[in-house]
Amino acid sequence: MIRFFPSIFVLLGVLLAANTAHADAPVMTWPAGWEVEAVPQEAANAQVSRQRAVKHDQGGTPVMVMEVTMTEIQGDHQVNLQGVLLEMRKSVQKDFFQGGYQSVCNKIHPARLSRLEALETTCTITQNGRHVLSQLLVAAVDADKAYVFSCAGQAEVYKASQAEIDAARNSLKL
Repeated sequence: MIRFFPSIFVLLGVLLAANTAHADAPVMTWPAGWEVEAVPQEAANAQVSRQRAVKHDQGGTPVMVMEVTMTEIQGDHQVNLQGVLLEMRKSVQKDFFQGGYQSVCNKIHPARLSRLEALETTCTITQNGRHVLSQLLVAAVDADKAYVFSCAGQAEVYKASQAEIDAARNSLKL
């Protein structure tokens, strides 16, 4: 059983520090059949909004997870989006390496996330030379918020679910 490493979600939660009031959370139309999970919000960290959906196989085992994170930022704070995505990618690679996997990520490149210009990278995770997982990371920043869209899953399921991933991503309203 391949497990998802929680530290990527911890990294998403601590993406940026903020001291502003809570704003509207992103709106996502999740794929049919995916279980939308409640992500507990820490009272001390009210400036972070997380939404997650999980796809299960017929036996109930999680095979994919998709998450959107919004972090409020101070108006005078300049976000180095490239640096943030590099750190996220490094964290993913380190976690998988510690779990006995190898990973390679493509070059960070421009993309879109809803109405915003974004940066993205996709990582291929292998074990003993066999492609077992895929991970997509997309990050964008607005005037007072930073956003991350993440999707990870078993390689075959990820490939077969590409239309669902694209539809969910394209439905995102920031």
